[in-house]
Parts: sequence; structure tokens; C-alpha cells
Amino acid sequence: METYVILRRNAWQTPDELAEAGKRSGQVAEEEMPDDIYWLRSYALEEEGGGLGTVCIYRASSPEAIRDHAERVGMPVTEIISVGDTIVVHPDQ
Repeated sequence: METYVILRRNAWQTPDELAEAGKRSGQVAEEEMPDDIYWLRSYALEEEGGGLGTVCIYRASSPEAIRDHAERVGMPVTEIISVGDTIVVHPDQ
């Protein structure tokens, strides 16, 4: 599996909607696609106009698996970026 950054712009209107999508995302990844998707973490974005987006870090078998996962969950995919390397200055806390 490779590491990918997934950008989802203006996907949700409320924190509750985002939380529900996160719950469903984890469930689909673990129960339906365990060999293709592994969700590492996400960062919520405060979008202009008050909406919410995310930057998500996934390990996945392919960009197509990411799109399949998003479709099953009902989430948009604005952009998928393949990660070439990881540089850690300070680990997440």
C-alpha cells in the first residue's frame, strides 16, 4: 500500500455531519475494504463560508480504492495526492 493525501473541500456544514462521516468512513474501511484502505488521520478545515473540509492521510492500494471507499461512504474527493516521502519534525501529539 502507498500513502496518499486526500483533500475534501466544503464537504460538510456542521461538526456533527463531519463526525458521522468519519464514523462511517472507519466502518467501511475496516469492515468492507481492510486490504485496500487504512485511514491514518484527518485534519478538519474551516472553509470560507462556514463549511468544513478535510485533509486526510490514508494508506491505500490505489487511488481507485480511495474513490471506491469515498463513494461507499458518500464523501467527496476533491484531490488525491501520492506521498513521495515523510518528514517528521515533531510527531503529532
